[in-house]
Amino acid sequence: MKGPTALPTCHNCRMTTLKSKLKDDLNAAIKERDELRSSTLRLTLAAVTKEEVAGKEKRELSDDEVQKVITREAKKRREAAEAFAQGGRPEQAERERAEGEVLAAYLPKQLSDDELEQIVAAAVAEAKGAGAEGPKAMGQVMKIVNPKVAGQAEGGRVAATVKRLLAGG
Repeated sequence: MKGPTALPTCHNCRMTTLKSKLKDDLNAAIKERDELRSSTLRLTLAAVTKEEVAGKEKRELSDDEVQKVITREAKKRREAAEAFAQGGRPEQAERERAEGEVLAAYLPKQLSDDELEQIVAAAVAEAKGAGAEGPKAMGQVMKIVNPKVAGQAEGGRVAATVKRLLAGG
């Protein structure tokens, strides 16, 4: 009989809550023999560990930093799925999409296109009020929008929406 797994396994017991949730979910996926979830979580934890040891000394990542790693991994899955789909490999594309969905469960809800457009439209109006017009206002608008949508919308998606609204679309 196993006891509770409440104690973290790190050497200094300062594990972040998101990282410990990933580890707990990995253990559960292994016990359930869920190959997709376990391999996805294993790769994600490896990316978190790699980020922790990057630089001059090892450090624990904050939840925000772990979330950025998960976001980066999810983006890799989306890009790989697109590449596989374009390359005529639908099975691999589907697997990458499924892995992306596993990771999406650990990320904040993404903004819908309408929600993003409303935020960007307000920022465009604010920038125009400050005297910025047309495509040259892109930097100012992005400075206003990025803090509001951090973690809830991908940068490329935000930039495309800003460009479209600045162009008058």
